[in-house]
Amino acid sequence: MTDSQKSDDQQSTGPTPAAPAPAAATPGAVKPSAIKPSAVKPTALKPAAGTKPAATADSVVAPPSYSTPLEEARRFARVTEDGHVFVVVDGEEHAVGQYPDASQDEALGYFVRKYDDVVNQVLLLEHRVAAKAPTTDMEKTLSGLAEQVAARGMVGDLKALEERIAKAREDVALLHEAERQEQERARAAHLAEREALVAEAEELAAQDPQKVQWKQASQRMNELFEAWKHAQKSGPRLGRGTEDALWKRFRAARTIFDKHRRGYFSQLDADHAEAKRVKESLIARAEELSTSTDWGHTAAEYRKLMDEWKASKRAARKDDDALWARFRAAQDVFFNARNAANAALDAEFEENLKVKEQLLEEARAILPIKDLGAAKKALDSVRERWDQAGKVPRSAMQRIEAGLRQVEDAVRDAEDEQWRRSNPETKARSNSMLAQLEESIAQLERELDEARAGGDQRKIKKAEEALEARRTWLETVSASAQDLS
Repeated sequence: MTDSQKSDDQQSTGPTPAAPAPAAATPGAVKPSAIKPSAVKPTALKPAAGTKPAATADSVVAPPSYSTPLEEARRFARVTEDGHVFVVVDGEEHAVGQYPDASQDEALGYFVRKYDDVVNQVLLLEHRVAAKAPTTDMEKTLSGLAEQVAARGMVGDLKALEERIAKAREDVALLHEAERQEQERARAAHLAEREALVAEAEELAAQDPQKVQWKQASQRMNELFEAWKHAQKSGPRLGRGTEDALWKRFRAARTIFDKHRRGYFSQLDADHAEAKRVKESLIARAEELSTSTDWGHTAAEYRKLMDEWKASKRAARKDDDALWARFRAAQDVFFNARNAANAALDAEFEENLKVKEQLLEEARAILPIKDLGAAKKALDSVRERWDQAGKVPRSAMQRIEAGLRQVEDAVRDAEDEQWRRSNPETKARSNSMLAQLEESIAQLERELDEARAGGDQRKIKKAEEALEARRTWLETVSASAQDLS
């Protein structure tokens, strides 16, 4: 028992003499008392008289505190002289623990207080259910209490307490269902409110742009949007699908409304002017990069510029076509220069290609392989000079590398075949199988002679078929064994 546990117990039942911490009892060390199941009856869990209620975190007034008299607790317990305490459930004793260096009443009282603590928590939870407090943590609390009772680490009418907890679970489930229904009603009211906002926004967007009082209408659309944000922030959740569907309708109505307003005030020219300004900026960046020789980085920058160009708005058709021609011309300067540089590199690599062509012919001369050791040595020499030869034009890279890989694969296959032939385990298996087949054939030949002597045609046919199969198998295995040797 920790100091904090002692303090809690003293607050609930009054001061108690100091005692050592209880040790876990060993059931086999003490003989259970003869308590019959009929002697243990569930007791009513009633609050003790003279206690005052207290407020909980949910602002629900707590019920009066419950305390089990020791005389009542003795009906469900047995205490030994050395402080071991046992609890009886359905006529069966369970070791609870030990409270050494104390009287039997003190030992019993310690574990009764544990029981009372759980009872009081159950009573408080029942009170919260009756007051219709939120059920958020109730099921978790009940599960924790049930685990404590199941551990048999307390003394009291545990059977009645388990039934009380089970009943509380049912009540919590009913309250949770009531909460869910109330949430559904609140959600339905909130949905109606949100749908009314969407309907009014759609009504504003559907009006003839030439007849709209834009100052008042714009103010009302802004009010609808503020009301939407407030409802979305403070109201109950409607579900992802419903939220998205309503927002798409509301957003579409606002988009149409804004489009009509821009058209009415002739904002299209301003949009075109802004698009032209953005594309002029992209063209300036493209022209600045056109003389770069950092081929990889600059190509990536041009791809980013192209993405920005596609994402930008269209200017007037005449301006947009001219802007695109300038943008494309700046790119062509860079990419034409890069192609020319790559062509120069390819010309330089042509000499390397000639060297590797000769090395490839030298490697191919290794095939077919007659002497594996000599072939490996020759291939190693080719590889060393191959690496020293350097890069080849990209157009020839795949072909030349594939040619060398063919020779390398052939040498590797020859190594694998040599290992297979020289593998002692494989030879041993082959010899064992030959011996078994030869013994089987000899046995079948004896059986065939006996069948012929007896004139049994069925046995003769069966023996001949089996003998033919074994001889065929023997020929195959013999050929394989010769191959290995």
